[in-house]
Amino acid sequence: MIHLAALAFYIGAFGLWVRFLWSGSRGRAPTSASVLAVAGLLLHGVALTLFAVEHGELPLVGPGAALSTLAFVGAVALVVLFPLQEVARVAIVLLPFVITLQVVALVVGVQPTGADFDFQGAGFILHVAFAFVGFQAFALAFAAGALYLIQFHELKTKRFGKVFRFVPPLATLDALGRIGIWLGFGALSLSLALAWAWTLTYRGSLEMADPKVIWSVLSWFCFLGVMLVRRQGGRPEYRGAVAAVLGFAVVVAVFVVLRVTVGAEGLFL
Repeated sequence: MIHLAALAFYIGAFGLWVRFLWSGSRGRAPTSASVLAVAGLLLHGVALTLFAVEHGELPLVGPGAALSTLAFVGAVALVVLFPLQEVARVAIVLLPFVITLQVVALVVGVQPTGADFDFQGAGFILHVAFAFVGFQAFALAFAAGALYLIQFHELKTKRFGKVFRFVPPLATLDALGRIGIWLGFGALSLSLALAWAWTLTYRGSLEMADPKVIWSVLSWFCFLGVMLVRRQGGRPEYRGAVAAVLGFAVVVAVFVVLRVTVGAEGLFL
């Protein structure tokens, strides 16, 4: 029930952001939206804590628990951005992502796995935590890139309506996108390094055939691709936004394909 209550607060916050966009205001974001998002985050944190206490395992593995934790990380990122005024408006894209993750988690069921994993302890916790930060940072870059393309189109067509007044300036979105890509690339690199250090030590292999390794490495190359695109001449900001949107779409699509074809055993999400 607490997970469901957190979801209700997230949905309420998103509704207020949509209302704010529809009003055509360029002033400060509605405080009520931030309050609802923070309330949802606090309830979400309580739910995950109770899960860990009740079941004696962290909500890091198994599709339901891991997706709920990933949604929690995304909500934390949103709350951190709220004091930054116009930057906080990426919530109009990030909140639906958080809501979708939480909905899927509840549909699948936030249940313990009861499995005894070889890779555990502080190393495993850091590995998963860095991975979650990496993927949420990519989601942030995606949100900034999507809004950048929308705002670019509004400027190009000289349509200075409600959407134009709501979306942050291009320079702000570009900076946010760069931060998301660099942060995500660093976090995912650390996650892979920790995992491979363990597998090489205890299994003598990088286990490149493992579905979650395939997905993680592909995601790492998507990060790298966006970074390389941004280093080219011409309009690197625009191309970087396009690359962030397409790269994130590829990561999500491959994840869905692997979940469908491999099933629950091959991935911790």
